[in-house]
Amino acid sequence: MGDPFLRTRIALPARPATFLRRERLVTRLDRALRTPLTMVNGSAGAGKTLLVADWAAGLGRPVAWLSTESADQGPGVFWAYVLHAVRAGGADLPAEVGCPVDARRVDHTLLARLAAELNTAEQSVVLVLDQYDRVSAPEIADQLEFVLRHAGRGLRLVLVTRNEPLLPLHRYRADGEMTEIRDAELAFTPEEAALLLDLHGLSLPLDATRALVDRTHGWAAGLRLCALAAQESPDPETYLKEFEAGRSTVADYLLAEVLKQRTPQTQDLLLRVSVLQRFCPELANALTERDDAESILVELHRENAFVEDLGHAWYRLHPLFGEILRAHLRVRSPGLEQELHRRAAGWLRGSGHLQETLAHGAAAGDWEFTAGALVDDLAIGQLFTSLCSDDLAELFSRMAPEASGAATHLVRAARDLCRCDLDRGLVHLRHAEEALDSAGGTGGDATARLSWALLEAMVARLSGSPDRAKNAAEAAERLRYEVPAHLLDKHPELTALLLTHLGSTLLWAGRFDAASGALSTVVGGARGASTALARQESLGHLAMIDYLHGWLGRAERKAMAALAESERFGLPRPSGSGVERLVLAGVAVDRNELTRARALLDEAADPGPVLRDPVSVAGRALVTSRLLLARGDPRAALAAVAADLGTEVVSPWAESQSAMVAAAAHLAEGRPQSAAEVLRRVPDGQPACAVEAARAQLAAGNHEAAITLLDRLRTDGRAGPAVTVRGLLLRAQAADGAADGAAVHRLVGQALTDARRERLRRPFLESGPWIRGVLGTPALQKLAAGWLTPARPRRGGPAGAEPPPEPLVVEALSGRETDVLRRLAQMMSTEEIAADLHVSVNTVKTHLKSVYRKLAVNRRNDAVRRARELHLL
Repeated sequence: MGDPFLRTRIALPARPATFLRRERLVTRLDRALRTPLTMVNGSAGAGKTLLVADWAAGLGRPVAWLSTESADQGPGVFWAYVLHAVRAGGADLPAEVGCPVDARRVDHTLLARLAAELNTAEQSVVLVLDQYDRVSAPEIADQLEFVLRHAGRGLRLVLVTRNEPLLPLHRYRADGEMTEIRDAELAFTPEEAALLLDLHGLSLPLDATRALVDRTHGWAAGLRLCALAAQESPDPETYLKEFEAGRSTVADYLLAEVLKQRTPQTQDLLLRVSVLQRFCPELANALTERDDAESILVELHRENAFVEDLGHAWYRLHPLFGEILRAHLRVRSPGLEQELHRRAAGWLRGSGHLQETLAHGAAAGDWEFTAGALVDDLAIGQLFTSLCSDDLAELFSRMAPEASGAATHLVRAARDLCRCDLDRGLVHLRHAEEALDSAGGTGGDATARLSWALLEAMVARLSGSPDRAKNAAEAAERLRYEVPAHLLDKHPELTALLLTHLGSTLLWAGRFDAASGALSTVVGGARGASTALARQESLGHLAMIDYLHGWLGRAERKAMAALAESERFGLPRPSGSGVERLVLAGVAVDRNELTRARALLDEAADPGPVLRDPVSVAGRALVTSRLLLARGDPRAALAAVAADLGTEVVSPWAESQSAMVAAAAHLAEGRPQSAAEVLRRVPDGQPACAVEAARAQLAAGNHEAAITLLDRLRTDGRAGPAVTVRGLLLRAQAADGAADGAAVHRLVGQALTDARRERLRRPFLESGPWIRGVLGTPALQKLAAGWLTPARPRRGGPAGAEPPPEPLVVEALSGRETDVLRRLAQMMSTEEIAADLHVSVNTVKTHLKSVYRKLAVNRRNDAVRRARELHLL
């Protein structure tokens, strides 16, 4: 053609002073010397050219470099440049190979001579074709593949491109004869980004660097342009954290290199889908009102035009590119963004993508639509599940006050009840009910009425109204047959939450059997993340029932299962009402593990925006007052007893438990008559109260009255050791006063046997001085040794030497602490113990700290040794 060869096209590009050599990628490129074909495929500005140029410069051998041009006039010019680059790179090609004489074609014989010459060369030629995506002629790809195939080991071809070339790549991949580096590998890691910023004179904290990498997806050009701009800022860290992508050199680069290179139709599509987090061709078509999205998206992804393939025909934009496009959209088409959000919300709702529907409906400002989508999907329970509840609450916090309708009132009521704001929640719930009634009894409002029933049950729980909860549950049961079955299957959390609220309310009312039935249905129902909170709450309330009946072991197991449920699904801590921790604290008090009880109460203290129902409030007051009694502060215990909670019904167990605490406080201060008077006001039929009343009579010297009360006691197998052991000890005390030694030993022995299984200590500590001598007798000492009194010393040792005093374990190990200790004795690591017990490493560490404290040791080996001395292993 008469044009001279341009030396700039065959010269290695210069690397800037701030170029960062990344060894992990250089190592990957070194494989290029072992495979015929290497492809470095990435988006514009990904750092492909400089990476390969730096590698080639440090290779220590000649490299043929050619930057291709789209202006080349056919195969003849392309191959003329290839031959010139190979010779300039140091390869000794004989003149017989020839040179193309026609710009539009190349003789096949020339290509065969070139391939044959390369095949017999002593050293292979490394040929780098930069910007190969500019080569669009299919015949060039065929010719290049012919030369590569027949050159054998004599040619190592490196293609630097924005898209996949028209070569049979599948064959090279299958044969293991291809090295690839793609966009994901080209992306800078946070550590590499920190080094790059340092080369620009910028030193940022690692978290700020990570945030920048997340925003740019490690895109090389974006990082460099941001660094250059930050150099001009007086506060680089703040600039990099808050820079407006739409008004930056990054925007200029992407708009020029990516957007403006496209057709008007492609530009329009890119701008419109920029409002989406992800999109498929059908959704893109809904926004453009055309039908060409599929082919455009496939081409954009193939060309690495900042469109990422998520699989299953879904795509997303590079986050920084999307941010810039949205800013450009607002300038080019003011007001269009809100309409695009509205269209997206409509399409997504019809396709069953709820979370995205809500996000786009909110962005469009269409709150009736958005609230209606949540309610119609039967998903209002998600506001309470702790998994996405914060996101939903934040989204609907922006709801315009003028938005009205049954769905908006239901969502407002749910948000208020989430925060336990009963008064405001009731107002919105009443408005929702009025809106539903005014709309008539059409079948289309079944999901709204079922959502109302859930919120009504929660109101009943917060207000302590069992009749209201029962009515809500019955209404929900009727509505289940009007709601599409697939919605009930999709949202099992709604039924689980409703039954949990019902069970809690029935528990408050003292209807333990009915409460257990509802709560057990939840525990045995659908398992999964959406129902995890309901199962945790139900297990915690079942544990409370066992605790109130005096079955400490059962209560502890259920409470621990509740904690495991929340831990398994990563629920926030604390979550729900925290009743399971209150039960564990109560169990710890009865076992005289007072430090543990205080820690558990602190964990459940003031949990913030989680459920505070009458059961948890009364439970906290009860356990706190019992802990204060155990610590010898009866006045504080009396002050901590639950006051009137303003519930619709008075809880019989809360009333009786408060009376028992008050009576115990009076007894501790020497006022048995006051204690007896408090307990007389409690309705009959409460075994624990009857035992406490007998204790008051015994303290007043009325032994016969005490025995009469105990004889009347009928537990029907419901009362557990925490109740029955106290009754046995009171009978033993009365027998001691009557000098009936045989009865004393028999009754205390039975009490020790029953209490040992539960590690129940408080009844013995509350019994007074008379029991110490009884426990010291040989017949009973064995039953008390090691868990209630110090273990007996071992035999052996030097003659005349006193055995070393063995420590008393003041607080016994819990079941889970014992499990951890046994695995500790097996030389298992903390991580292995966590895996074996299916708990987190942090949970194991917490148990270990408790074990060390209780055994008065600081190291693992000492803990095992001490446990063996105390016969705990």
